[in-house]
Amino acid sequence: MVDQINTARPQTWVAIDIAKQFHAVLIETPDGRLQRFKMASSACEHDRLVALLSSLPAPCRIAFEPTGNFHRTLAWRLRQAGFDVVTVSSVGAARYREARFNSWDKNDPKDARVILEMLKQGLTQIYHDPLQAGCHDLQELSKTYHQVTLARKRLADSLLNHYLPLYFPEMARYWESTRAEWFVAFLQRFPVPGAILRLSETEFVQTAAPLLGRKVGKQGKLLEMYALASHSTALPVPEHSQAVQTFRQQLAHLAQVAALRKSLEQQALTLLGDRWEFRCLCSLPGVATILALIILAEAGDIRRFGHHRQFLKYCGLDLAKSQSGQSRGKERLSKRGNARLRYAFWMAALVAVRMTENSFRDKYERYIAAAPHNADRRRMALTAVAAKMARVAYGLLKTRTLYQGYFEHAVPGGLTPLVRAVEADMTS
Repeated sequence: MVDQINTARPQTWVAIDIAKQFHAVLIETPDGRLQRFKMASSACEHDRLVALLSSLPAPCRIAFEPTGNFHRTLAWRLRQAGFDVVTVSSVGAARYREARFNSWDKNDPKDARVILEMLKQGLTQIYHDPLQAGCHDLQELSKTYHQVTLARKRLADSLLNHYLPLYFPEMARYWESTRAEWFVAFLQRFPVPGAILRLSETEFVQTAAPLLGRKVGKQGKLLEMYALASHSTALPVPEHSQAVQTFRQQLAHLAQVAALRKSLEQQALTLLGDRWEFRCLCSLPGVATILALIILAEAGDIRRFGHHRQFLKYCGLDLAKSQSGQSRGKERLSKRGNARLRYAFWMAALVAVRMTENSFRDKYERYIAAAPHNADRRRMALTAVAAKMARVAYGLLKTRTLYQGYFEHAVPGGLTPLVRAVEADMTS
């Protein structure tokens, strides 16, 4: 759903400074009178505010500064009542307050005054409600997956940096990725070298082989583990001690979180599998289920952006620089946008440049050609590729087309070079 902009000049201005339990409200009526009061974040107070605003001259425009998720319920209630709701930028409000009062001092009444002044001058942004736009489920699934992934990373770090150095240091070399389920299953069965050495080599290979799944060369790997256990530097802690039991509990927790992450991935695939937006995004090199989920959850309806530059700015991938007189600063990313969208396009770019042939890798290689071993140059190249990824994603979703990654260029009088043949002519 595309947000509609009310072009009628408001008769009543309302500024709300959002807090966790109480909100500061400042109302200016057509005759210039100001009314201030504090309201609780409760259903009855929301109803009282709606009744008060309904009795004032219309149209009424309401502005607030987004604060965590504390503004969501009130904004939903006001929009359902038919009011025009907009937001002000947190950074813009801070800069305006310093310029207006010549001080960084802040409080709720002063913040409400700043919001009111910015509202009257039109320094506002359209409020995009995820629930009304139909992307609330996607956002919650995306954020839950993010929290589960963070928990998985914390558990993996505790495993590698605390438990393994104490009880089985030599096993750390077999940690390949955060999806090594066999590694967790093996340690649950053999948490210390003593649990391996109680068995003969043959018995150990027969017992541990099923834990390694479908890996090739199991016997050689298991014999290597047996030799490492024979000369391990681990602490001589008995297998059935309380310390090893806590180690196993952490391993069980790690396996549970990994299973939950897989379940969320399957839920995302089920939820998005039949949507054309998902198919468009997954046609991009480097974009799979989770990155497509993040992009769709955070961007919402892409049609609300009139130009790809607006979308880049929303992602924080637009360029900005400081210039005064003869002094000109370097152009840098503004990073004044949605951090999760920026993360998604950065990760997609990171994967795309490692693929064999696509226009994103071509752009990356052309960017670093002058200094291929310069780490700063490579970082800037990845940034440029991430911005291109965002532009292409915007174009695909806006036109409802799939990515065309292999469109050959015609070169007069000769063959088409491979590096140019793989450029995506339609989407570059």
